Amino acid sequence: MKDNYDVIVIGGGSMGLSTAYHLAKRKTKTLVLERFAFLNQTGSSAGVSRQFRIPYPESYMVKMVLEAIPFWHELQTHTSAQLLDTVGTLWFGDPKVKSSEGNIGEAEIALKANNVAFTTLDAKQIEQQYHFRNLPKNFTGLFQADGASIDLKATLETLLKCNQESSHVTLNENSPVTGITQSKKLFEVSTAQGTYVSEKLVLVPGPYVDEVTRFLKFGTDVIYWNMTSMYFKKKDPKIQYPTWFVFQNPAGPSGNEFYGFPEVDWNYPGYVRVASDFVMKPLDSPEQRTLVPNPKELAFTAEWVKNHMTGLEPVPEFTSTCLVALSKIPNKELLIEFAPASVPNHKNIVIYATGWAGKFVPILGKILSDLALDGRTPFDISHFATGTLYLKSLKQT
Repeated sequence: MKDNYDVIVIGGGSMGLSTAYHLAKRKTKTLVLERFAFLNQTGSSAGVSRQFRIPYPESYMVKMVLEAIPFWHELQTHTSAQLLDTVGTLWFGDPKVKSSEGNIGEAEIALKANNVAFTTLDAKQIEQQYHFRNLPKNFTGLFQADGASIDLKATLETLLKCNQESSHVTLNENSPVTGITQSKKLFEVSTAQGTYVSEKLVLVPGPYVDEVTRFLKFGTDVIYWNMTSMYFKKKDPKIQYPTWFVFQNPAGPSGNEFYGFPEVDWNYPGYVRVASDFVMKPLDSPEQRTLVPNPKELAFTAEWVKNHMTGLEPVPEFTSTCLVALSKIPNKELLIEFAPASVPNHKNIVIYATGWAGKFVPILGKILSDLALDGRTPFDISHFATGTLYLKSLKQT
């Protein structure tokens, strides 16, 4: 006998759990299928911290972060753990540099357009106020006081607990999808544990998205990064950094941009996390993901920390990696879309894929649930729709 659901959510990371949480609010009979265990460290929800920051070079992204804030506040009511540790956001570097994160000047324009307060800084002020050193004199910066560290572990645990307590949600872990077929308006989703039926699918398997969409004969245009982080012990316990990002021109064949976090009590207390915002060798497949950081990325990042950050031991004591899928499409950090029109019942297949979206977890769950149930959402997602040009149909084999 096949179990029937109103919506099947494929992927039980942050986006899948958030989608199920919002579906349950509307009393939707929901199944979540997670290929690994819930709260695993294998996909793009690996690690325990993310940055919540409002600066973006695009006004619509700033607006979406602002729209996410009430959803964070609502989720906070379900846990005593502090989900957002407000420390501010610092963007600094060469004002001429444009990166995957945008440009400092463009971010200032977007913040002003949304009436978000911030302060501007020169290199000397950045060094004096935020514990950096030896910065080029042409560096400028902006500080936005509402930036925070996201306790991702507590966020996931809260969403998981809410779903576990809901009579509307069934959670199946260690259930990789082995097939999807269609019979008229119904989708039959197969796993080793059983076959499940629904008229609607939400596909949020993170970097494993193409391993699911292939059953529906289409794919996404993505690359894969195995990102490296490291943890430096604080020599001075009084020093506290904000969340930050530095814009610099590339150094030879590698990237030259880094970002960091303050000390937090839920992730190596007494240590500061710093990460490279580049990889020296992208992956061809998520199956190449490794828990071992690239040693060249480690060395390059540690050298920058040694030269430009104060109050830290120069050698990291801990490391971590995180797998992320990124869109190849310029200016399309997030992909939110229905399946291509070539797929039967494509409007009943909602997809979220790619990008750094930790700050959007609560609101994206709402958006994806809206799209699944209503076919639309009151939030402006026009900038994230890709169309069939990039959600490309695959040849039948």
